Amino acid sequence: MRTDPSPSLAETLAAGTVVLDGGMSNQLESAGHDLSDELWSARLLAERPEAITEAHLAYFEAGADVAITASYQATFEGFARR
Repeated sequence: MRTDPSPSLAETLAAGTVVLDGGMSNQLESAGHDLSDELWSARLLAERPEAITEAHLAYFEAGADVAITASYQATFEGFARR
């Protein structure tokens, strides 16, 4: 039994169009973050997680319904080398 007032993903999809956020690296670069690293935006997951939160917030404020991950290049091997 759901107690939270937010609709489930299934309910949201059934209601019509769902807008995803997009271009995480574009949003992060436009906010001044340097992504010239082998981990790209995934580096910020470890070093500046608040930057990821701020990027998602910007997309939600612009009308996104669903957030994507910042996991491109986030691999065990990549973080181990770091």
